[in-house]
Amino acid sequence: MSSTIIFILTIFLSYRTSLATSRGGLFEASPIEKHEQWMARFNRVYSDESEKRNRFNIFKKNLEFVQSFNMNKNITYKLDVNEFSDLTDEEFRATHTGLVVPEEITGISTLSSDKTVPFRYGNVSDTGESMDWRQEGAVTPVKYQGRCGGCWAFSAVAAVEGITKITKGELVSLSEQQLLDCDTDYNQGCHGGIMSKAFEYIIKNQGITTEDNYPYQESQQTCSSSTTLSSSFRAATISGYETVPMNNEEALLQAVSQQPVSVGIEGTGAGFRHYSGGIFNGECGTDLHHAVTIVGYGMSEEGTKYWVVKNSWGETWGEDGFMRIKRDVDAPQGMCGLAMLAFYPLA
Repeated sequence: MSSTIIFILTIFLSYRTSLATSRGGLFEASPIEKHEQWMARFNRVYSDESEKRNRFNIFKKNLEFVQSFNMNKNITYKLDVNEFSDLTDEEFRATHTGLVVPEEITGISTLSSDKTVPFRYGNVSDTGESMDWRQEGAVTPVKYQGRCGGCWAFSAVAAVEGITKITKGELVSLSEQQLLDCDTDYNQGCHGGIMSKAFEYIIKNQGITTEDNYPYQESQQTCSSSTTLSSSFRAATISGYETVPMNNEEALLQAVSQQPVSVGIEGTGAGFRHYSGGIFNGECGTDLHHAVTIVGYGMSEEGTKYWVVKNSWGETWGEDGFMRIKRDVDAPQGMCGLAMLAFYPLA
């Protein structure tokens, strides 16, 4: 009798398993189970049950948003839960972005186009259908700014790493921490800054050191005088920088065809934050509060043009830390405002 019961239970459990598989997850993990799996994956530990309940509710809301979006047809990109899925948009923006644009620059952006700035790539005509500076060996692995509003430093460093490789032939990972600690005339470490001021610091300091010499700490520290004063520690130098003409994706294309370019972007919102792959063309505005580096461009098999963006949110976000985002949109500011504020360093 007992063997018959065991046999029947075995058949029943096998049937349940096959149903779950064949019917797209009828018995899929519950949101609570998914949160537990997510906590294990990202080593998340909460201080008490109250915080855990609060974070679970935020996670559940983000999970439902991701699942609902991915059910849409004719979408060019996908979303997924990631390391940031137990944060609200407000919390995420406060801890993982950091672009602060001076008033004199925002004032320029509202003026008519009769204000000219030097742009050495204005006569570049052969940009080609695609360019990927990763394939040219001019892009270091994606880094992670953590809970520090230092995106401006990562964006600037990636651009300097790129032009150094292009002109000197050597790819060296440079120090964001040096900028956080020592570039304090305008920039304010983890409380925000802008790439142009970072370039000005590197010029004034006559160089920047390597990441190995001055490793990242995810917080602003005391500036290391031995690093800033010693010429032997200077791994890369630049002679100046220029601004890409504002609200002009064609000019941005000309610049990116020659080197990686630092840009401002509106980099929050549930879609942008949970991007996991494809060509992003989701909802976003032009409130520039994040900084990234454009390291290439191309066109999909379906004919959609895109930019290749290097972010500083680690390799678990997006396409191994990168994003493809729609290029040549109707708005002159570009997708998420990426054509509004762009700088490139000069060797």
